[in-house]
Amino acid sequence: MHHFDDIYPFSAIVGQELMKKALLLNAINPRIGGVLIRGEKGTAKSTAARALAHLLPEREVVDGCIFGCNPADPKNLCDDCQNRIGRLLTTQTRMRVVELPISATEDKVVGSLDLEYALQKGEKKFEPGVLAKANRNILYVDEVNLLNDHIVDVLLDAAAMGVNIIEREGVSYEHPSSFILIGTMNPEEGDLRPQLLDRFGLSVEIQGIADADTRVEVIRRRRAYELKPHEFIAAFRDEEDDLRNRIIRAQELLSSVTISDEMVHMIAQICMDMAVDGHRADIIMMKTAKTIAAFNGRIEVTEDDVREAAELVLSHRMRSQPLSDQQMDKDKIEESIQKSQQQHQQPEQQEEQTEQDQKPQENTTPDGSTTTQFAEGSPFKVNQKPLSQPRRIDSFKRDGSGRRSVTESRDGKYVRSRIPDRLTADIALDATIRAAAPHQKGRVGDLAVKIETSDLREKVRERKMGNTVLFVVDASGSMGAQQRMTAVKGAILSLLIDAYQKRDRVGLVVFRGNSAEVLLPPTSSVELARKCMQNLPVGGKTPLASGLSKGLEVLQREKMINAHTIPRLILISDGKANVSMGSGAPLEDATEMAAAIRDFGISSIVIDTEQSYIAFGLAHKISDDMGAKYLKLEELQADTIAEAVKGIGA
Repeated sequence: MHHFDDIYPFSAIVGQELMKKALLLNAINPRIGGVLIRGEKGTAKSTAARALAHLLPEREVVDGCIFGCNPADPKNLCDDCQNRIGRLLTTQTRMRVVELPISATEDKVVGSLDLEYALQKGEKKFEPGVLAKANRNILYVDEVNLLNDHIVDVLLDAAAMGVNIIEREGVSYEHPSSFILIGTMNPEEGDLRPQLLDRFGLSVEIQGIADADTRVEVIRRRRAYELKPHEFIAAFRDEEDDLRNRIIRAQELLSSVTISDEMVHMIAQICMDMAVDGHRADIIMMKTAKTIAAFNGRIEVTEDDVREAAELVLSHRMRSQPLSDQQMDKDKIEESIQKSQQQHQQPEQQEEQTEQDQKPQENTTPDGSTTTQFAEGSPFKVNQKPLSQPRRIDSFKRDGSGRRSVTESRDGKYVRSRIPDRLTADIALDATIRAAAPHQKGRVGDLAVKIETSDLREKVRERKMGNTVLFVVDASGSMGAQQRMTAVKGAILSLLIDAYQKRDRVGLVVFRGNSAEVLLPPTSSVELARKCMQNLPVGGKTPLASGLSKGLEVLQREKMINAHTIPRLILISDGKANVSMGSGAPLEDATEMAAAIRDFGISSIVIDTEQSYIAFGLAHKISDDMGAKYLKLEELQADTIAEAVKGIGA
C-alpha cells in the first residue's frame, strides 16, 4: 500500500478526458452535486478519485474537530466549534477520500446515538458516521447501484444540502456534511432508479481505450510508477502544480462569473428539446457552465461552455423509457442552440421595428401646420411573449407500484420496536425509555434513567425483497421452438420494464443439443439484456434435465450472493426430454431435478408449449413434480406471461 504522498498523479492518467473534467469541475464547485462514473472495471475510476484528493490544495481545518470544520466559515461550523468561537485552534491538512462500503447500514452512514452515554448522563451524544468523516472531503462510493435505495437517498440529500440531518430516537441532530460525491457503477450489474440518477449532478460514460498505442502508454506509465514511484511522481510535479493553481484560480473566480439571459434561455431550450423532466438539469447546467468558464479563466459564460455542460449534465437524464438507447444526441443539442439563437435575435429585431413604429410621425395639415401621431396604443401596449414553448412530454409513464415482499433485515430501515426474545445490541432507545418512564419513581441508581431488563425494546428493521426471475427455455428443434423464443423475448423485455422500476433481476437459461447454457445472467440491466438477447439460438435435442439443473444452480448462486432475493423459475417447454444426465432415462432425470427445485423452495411456473392436438402431458407432470403453477403457451401472450410471473409466490 502506497503512502499518501505516493498517490498516482492525476495529470498522469491517460485518456478519460471527460471523466477528469467532471472531477475537476466538482472540485472547483462541489455544489454541482457530484459525478456518476458509469463504465467497465479497470478504467482508472478509483485511481482518479484518489489522485484528485492529492491534487487539491491543503485547507485550514479546526484542530481536533471530527467534521474538519472550516474556521473561516462561521455559518457552517458544527455545534461544538460554534461554542468555542474565539478559542479555535487550526491546522492545515489535505483533502482525503472517504470510501463507503456496499454493506454499510444507515446508522454507519448517518451516525448513531451513544446509548450507554445517554443512559448514564441523560444527554444525547452522537457517534459520527461516514457523512461526518466525508465533510470537506471526497466521498467515494464504488458500485453505487448496488447500495440500498434509502442509503443512496441519504447520500444525495446530504450532497445537495451540505448538511446531514439525523432523525433518531425522537430527537433531531445535524452537522455539516459538504463533500465531493463520486459514485461509480457498471451498468451491466444493474442501473440506478431514474429518480436517483437525476440527483447526481454530472455523469460520464467511460470505456476501455481502443487505441493500441494509447493502451501501451497506459501500461508504460503504470510500470514506471510501480518500479520507481518517487521518480515517476517527480516527473509530473510541474503539471500537478499547474493544474492545482488552475483549480485555485477557478475557485477564486467562480463567484465573479456571470451568465447572460441569452445563455440561460439556451440552457432552458436544450433541456426542453431533450425532453428532460423537472428543472434540476437546467439549474445544474447553469452551475456547470459557470464553473467551466471559471476553469478556463473567464468571467462570462459562452455558448461553448453551455455546449460542454450539456454533455456532462444530460447524458444520464436522457432515457425517456426503459429499453431505449441512452445516448447523447449532439446534433439535437446543436439544433437547440441554433433555435435559441434565432429566438433571441427575433425579439431584438421586433424591438427595433417597434421603436421605429412608435417614433412620432409628423404630418402636414392643409393649413401648413404639423401634427404628431404615435403608433396605436403606444407606449402603453406591452408585447408579451411566453418565456418558453410548452415542454414536449415524451417520458415513460409508470404503472402501479406492484407487489413486493418485505422482510426483516439487520441493514434495513427502523420501522417499529418490539420486546426482544434474546439479548440484542440493536436497542430502540425511544421505545425503551417510553417503557421505563412510568416506573422511574420507584427506582434508584446512578443512571439518569433507570432501565430494567423488562423495559428493553429492540428495533425492527425492514427492507424490500426483490425477485430473481429465471426463464429456463427449451430451445431444441422441436415443434414451436421459434414461437417459444419469440414469446420469451417479449416476456423478458416486459419484465425488465418492471425490473427497471423495482430493481428485480431477470435471467435466461436455454437448453438445446446436449447441454444448457446461461444466455443472460440474472440482471436488472436493460443494456446487458439487449446485448444478450439479440440472437436466441434454436435447434437440436431436448436436454430438459440439464436445463433444470442449470436453472437451479443459477438461483442457488443468486441466493448465496443476496439472501434477500426471492427466486422464481419459469420453465417453458413441452416436456419431451430426450437427453439424460447420465442415468439413461431422460424423463426420470428431469422429474428428479424438478423435485429438487421444489425442495429448494423456489416458486415456479411451467408454461407448456405442447400443441393441444398432440397431447402427451409431459410438461404437466414436470409441473406437478416442481409444485409449479401450470399454464399453456397458446393461451398466453408476452404481456400475460409477464403478469403470470409477477403473481407467482404472492
